[in-house]
Amino acid sequence: MKAQPRKPLDGIRVLEMGQLIAGPFCGQLLADFGAEVVKIEPPKTGDAMRQWGRADEQGRPLWWPVIARGKKSITLNLREKAAQALVRDLVKQTDILVENFRVGRMEEWGLGYDALKAINPRLIMVRVTGFGQTGPYSARAGFASVCEAMGGMRYVAGYPDRPPVRAGISIGDTLAGQSGFQGALLALQHRHATGEGQMVDASIFEAVLSVMENIVTEYDRGGHVRERSGSFLPGIAPSNAYPTSDGQTVIVGANQDSLFQRLSKVMGRPELGTDERYATHRARGEHQSEIDALVGEWTSRHTANEIVDMLSDAGVPAGLTYRAPDMLDDPHFAAREAITRIEDPELGPTAMQNVFPKLSASPGAISHTGPKLGEHTDQILSDWLGYDDAHIAQLRSAHVV
Repeated sequence: MKAQPRKPLDGIRVLEMGQLIAGPFCGQLLADFGAEVVKIEPPKTGDAMRQWGRADEQGRPLWWPVIARGKKSITLNLREKAAQALVRDLVKQTDILVENFRVGRMEEWGLGYDALKAINPRLIMVRVTGFGQTGPYSARAGFASVCEAMGGMRYVAGYPDRPPVRAGISIGDTLAGQSGFQGALLALQHRHATGEGQMVDASIFEAVLSVMENIVTEYDRGGHVRERSGSFLPGIAPSNAYPTSDGQTVIVGANQDSLFQRLSKVMGRPELGTDERYATHRARGEHQSEIDALVGEWTSRHTANEIVDMLSDAGVPAGLTYRAPDMLDDPHFAAREAITRIEDPELGPTAMQNVFPKLSASPGAISHTGPKLGEHTDQILSDWLGYDDAHIAQLRSAHVV
C-alpha cells in the first residue's frame, strides 16, 4: 500500500473554541492540512453550527459535516472552574488555540492570552472577533453582516437604484477565518525561527477591508466614492453579464486591449478593436454602455454554450453562472477534484468542496466529516493528558465534560 504524503501541519495540535463560522472556518482549514484540531463544545447543545443551514429530508443539517470536517469533538462546560483548569492543562500540549468569543470572555474565564502564554510560551492564539481586540468598538458584538457593511463591502454591492445587498454566503466570516489561518501559519514560521508564540488578532471588518481593492485610496487622493454599479465595474469594459438566445446569462471578460480585439473578431466586427472609441482601456471605460450594448446584441443571437465555446477557442475569458448542480456535472471540476465525496456515518457519501490550495508534495486531505458531539472526549483526555477512565468518569459526573 502506497504511503500517504505528509501533510504540512502533521503533528500540530489545535484547540478550537467558540462557535458559528469565523473561528471554526479557521479550524476547518487547519484540519484540512493535517493539524489535529480538537473542538471544544458545550455539553448537550454543542456548537450552534450543528443546527444551522439547510437540512436533508430526514432533518439532518448539512453544513456541520463541512465546517467541522477533520476535527475531533470534546465537551466542556467552560463556565465551571474545573473545565477552565482542564483547558489550561490542554494548552500545555497545544500549538494553536483558535477562539472567537466576544472580547473579554476568555479573560473572564482566566484563559486570556497573557495567562495562557505563561503556561505555554510557544502557544499561538488566534482570536477572531468582529472588531478586533483593541479600539473603541472592540467590545461590540460583531456578526459578519455588520462588519461587511463597515468594511465597505455592502455599500458597493448591488444596483445604484436599490439598497445595498449581501452576498449569498457569510463572506465576512470566511474571510476572517481565512485571515486567522494565514496569521497562524505566519506565527508558526515566527515560532520556528524564535521559539516564541504570539497572538493573532483577526477581525471580520478588517478582513473585509483588506479585499476592498483601492476604494480608500480613490477617495483619499481623488475624492472619489465608489458607488454600486450592479453587474459591472465602472471603467472596466467589456466585463459584464450578457443575455443569450436560450435565456441564460454568460459572463464575458475582455477588458484588455488584445482581448477586446479578439472578441471583436469573433463578433464579426474586427473594426471595433481599432476604433479610437474602444481601442484602449480608458477609451472603453468612457464608452462602457455603448460596448455593453454591442456585446449584448451579439450574445443575444447565440446560445450560452456557443458563446463560451467560440470565445474560449479565441482565448477570451467567458463562462456560465454556475449553481451547485452545474459544478457537480462539470468535467473540469471533476478532473481537478475540486469537489469530493466523503463518507458520513449518517448521510453516506457527501459532496463538498475539496481541500484548497493544492500542494504538489504535501497536499491536504479530509479525514472525515463533522464528528458527533463529544465523540472524542475520552480519547483526548486520555491521549493528551493521561487521564484514566475513573478520572474521566468523575469529570462527567460533576458535569465538567
